[in-house]
Amino acid sequence: MDFELSDEQAMLRAASRDLLSDRASIDVVRAQLDQDDDVDPALWRLAAQLGWLGLAIPEEHDGAGQGLAELTLVAEEIGRAVARGPFLPSALVGRALARDAAPPLRAAVLPALATGAAWATWAFAEPRSPWTLDGIHATARTDGVSVVLDGVKTAVQDAGGARWLLVTARHEGAPASFLVDRDAPGVVVRRQRVLDLTRSFYEVRLDGVRVPRDHRVHSGPAEVQQGLDDASVLTSGETLGVLHRLLELTVEYLKVRVQFDRPLGSFQAVKHKCATMAMLVHGTRAATYYAAMAADAAAPDAARAASVAASYSSAATGDMSGEALQLHGGIGFTWDHDLHLYLRRVETDGVLYGDAAIHRDRLCDLVRPVPAAH
Repeated sequence: MDFELSDEQAMLRAASRDLLSDRASIDVVRAQLDQDDDVDPALWRLAAQLGWLGLAIPEEHDGAGQGLAELTLVAEEIGRAVARGPFLPSALVGRALARDAAPPLRAAVLPALATGAAWATWAFAEPRSPWTLDGIHATARTDGVSVVLDGVKTAVQDAGGARWLLVTARHEGAPASFLVDRDAPGVVVRRQRVLDLTRSFYEVRLDGVRVPRDHRVHSGPAEVQQGLDDASVLTSGETLGVLHRLLELTVEYLKVRVQFDRPLGSFQAVKHKCATMAMLVHGTRAATYYAAMAADAAAPDAARAASVAASYSSAATGDMSGEALQLHGGIGFTWDHDLHLYLRRVETDGVLYGDAAIHRDRLCDLVRPVPAAH
């Protein structure tokens, strides 16, 4: 598969990096650590003007009609800048709506997501449960023309200011997802304290929340799993951006830190560690780009590719974090150094939508031969 970017993709990456360098520098990120807002309004407005928010939304709903590959490029730049904001979760919900929702629901919601008038996020994970279909215990029961939702969700990104929540629950014995108004009666949102200081995560409680039956988006397990695959690829893309920046920060430091009258980077053992870090970055890029392109091409191995990208990038986070911290020495442990913001971000990305163990288990299931029927 050709990983060379098209001219349009290269321009998207360059424009995204320029925007984030100008409006979401690390100094800006640090200044926003104690803020309650899920997103910087100025950055959100500029991202909408750049076309991020409608990138993967069909043109008939005011979007650009692009694919997962383009979203992954944006995710990579967001990770590189450790930028805050619901860009990726809202894009995931937009893709789900465009693919699986009824036409009236698409027409009512997608234009608002594309223009940035509102955002949405996915409420999937549950306390003490894996990021898999088997981890869904929230319930949805049909009551006349409505569906009633009950349950608790955790690690819901940017739910505080979201207009809609895509809630995954068990309906008639199988996982399905429903679009819920954030302000609907019975929805309670509580901010959580998490490792990552650059993003906002919430617990969402649903107590008898009623939604119209036609707000069903993911109609069954296959559609929910496809959404998880999309999320895994985008999270891998963001991880790639953070890992690449970790490598850059480490190499920059080793060039100027002197020991025994020599730059640390001149020692062979240190060079080997940097080479290993570079291999992890390149491996993550290859797995992630292939998974995004396979999804857009509806390739037969798209599901396997998504789990390969997620398992590889998740495993790489621990190795890269350890090497970067060790090579920075004592300064890497300080609050004043920027390293910890990247470490917190990438360690969190390593478990979102399933860690390496979960995706390796899924890969085993995907490649295991199906017994022949007798």
